Amino acid sequence: MEKLELELMLKLWNALTRRKTDDVHESESMLARVLNLFDLTALGVGSTLGLGVYVLAGQVAYNIAGPAVTISFLIAALASAFAGICYAEFAARVPKAGSAYVYSYVTIGEFVAFTIGWNLILEYVIGTASVARGLSGYFDSLIDNNMSKALFEAMPINVSFLGDYPDFLSFGMVLLLAALLAFGAKESSFLNNIFTTVNLVTIGIVLVAGGMNANPDNWRIPASEVPSWAGTGGFMPYGIAGVMAGAAKCFYGFVGFDCIATTGEEAINPKRNIPLAIVVSLIIIFLAYFGVSTVLTMMLPYYLQDPDAPFPKAFDSVEWYTIKWIVTIGAVFALCTSLLGAMFPLPRILYAMGNDGILFKRLSKVHPYTKTPLLATIISGIFAAVMAMLFNLDQLVDMMSIGTLLAYTIVAICVLVLRYQDEQMTKVVSIRAPNVIRQFFCNSYKVPNTMTSAITKFAIVIFAIFCIIWCIFMQVFDTAATGGIVGLSVVGLLLIIICIVIALQPVSTIELTFKVPLVPFVPCLSVFVNLYLMFQLDLFTWIRFLIWIAIGYCIYFAYGIRNSTQISRNRNHAEVAANAMQNSDSHHQEHENRAFEPDWKLENGIKPQYEYSEKL
Repeated sequence: MEKLELELMLKLWNALTRRKTDDVHESESMLARVLNLFDLTALGVGSTLGLGVYVLAGQVAYNIAGPAVTISFLIAALASAFAGICYAEFAARVPKAGSAYVYSYVTIGEFVAFTIGWNLILEYVIGTASVARGLSGYFDSLIDNNMSKALFEAMPINVSFLGDYPDFLSFGMVLLLAALLAFGAKESSFLNNIFTTVNLVTIGIVLVAGGMNANPDNWRIPASEVPSWAGTGGFMPYGIAGVMAGAAKCFYGFVGFDCIATTGEEAINPKRNIPLAIVVSLIIIFLAYFGVSTVLTMMLPYYLQDPDAPFPKAFDSVEWYTIKWIVTIGAVFALCTSLLGAMFPLPRILYAMGNDGILFKRLSKVHPYTKTPLLATIISGIFAAVMAMLFNLDQLVDMMSIGTLLAYTIVAICVLVLRYQDEQMTKVVSIRAPNVIRQFFCNSYKVPNTMTSAITKFAIVIFAIFCIIWCIFMQVFDTAATGGIVGLSVVGLLLIIICIVIALQPVSTIELTFKVPLVPFVPCLSVFVNLYLMFQLDLFTWIRFLIWIAIGYCIYFAYGIRNSTQISRNRNHAEVAANAMQNSDSHHQEHENRAFEPDWKLENGIKPQYEYSEKL
């Protein structure tokens, strides 16, 4: 009985950790390769540089960071860059549709990959629905809220976790967008390029017009002139704590660039263009945020900002009404771009998961005319449209962040695992205690082997655990007290030691078009920052997140684990290996038979005799 249980446990473990491989009988991707470097960069910029550029800077400056919002954006940009370059290396390694989902499937295993893919579905659905709701609200404000008043009077919804009324405009916009995406990647990319260009031109106008009205004295307001609730005045009125809290909020303004990595099967030369597009788009996004926040806080004192619509108020205060309307139109274009960027990756994730059999396989059907995953696009469009129509998304916005941050963490871990792992695992070393202890502090090998790879994986797990302990200490202990400082210092020292141990291990020599610099420190820092930001989210976000995960696991264990195409891939690989071995054996036997054939010779007219060749 115990033996049977052990066998079942082993089978389950093998199923959960089976990794994605290319099928020997697999055909080329059916998706059309049409997206060039400009398309990819515009997609990343458009999906990230949405309404946040018009709202986020004023919101953070108003009561969180003051004029130091510029520093908050810089810190957030660095944190995003860590995740971005980890994505870029994986795009160079695994040019497939599916983003973090495929990356974790190739390197860690099926169960973790499903978890990530399921989170990304949630992130993009909520992202699409919230942007649609925001765009609807923006149009509503232009007509004095007449639409919302009429719908609330006609069809009120009296449920606490739903919206006040059904938002039919956002419902229609999401369905229209789904139809556009279903029509084809190049067509939808072309429209995105137009919207993004208009958005960047608008930001350029804002920077020039705002710069002409900038007053550097607004960064040096004395404490005596600011309201009692607005901190101490000056450049950093809320101190370092305010700058860091602002950075945590500004980080979400950079979420979205990862949609570039989902286009692996539609990009022209993905190994070069995807890493380049990620880096270029992050630089453009940072410069836009930094410029906008500088101009905004110099035009108007931080405590007079309007947190919901800062630029219209700022241009009203200097009586530049034409520029105000240009910014309003630009905001509408920005939201349209964000909507497209939020929804573009969603059918691709469903397509990748359906193609692998861990979600329903019909989702992977590509239409012969449009060359897009039609059913996945329609289903994701209906799902996002219903959410946009019915839900009050204030409570769900944080769930976007938790899924994204978890995906960023997994990608950073995957970079570490792959960098310190020999692809072929040709060198097998016996794992003994003295060897392991010596390898911790003194590298004896030039290339990775089974022992050094195991040490690295163990160290990564310990590093993640200590990161979580650090985050808990930050929440529980008073960081100003001696006990808190000592506890954080000890954990911090252990984290540095673990990084050094990882750095001492031999790295893979595989050539890539892009590699993360300063490994393991950059991926480890990315893991630390992402976990820290996840712990800033409230308890209800974690509860909703866990409910969503539970639904996903029910689907995986009921359907995905038995229908995974990796089962047939493994079978095909085993058949090819068996055939190769059989051919090798028969070839060897044939060679052996030929070697022992008799050489007939005549000697002095005597009957031929056997002489056996010894050519073996």
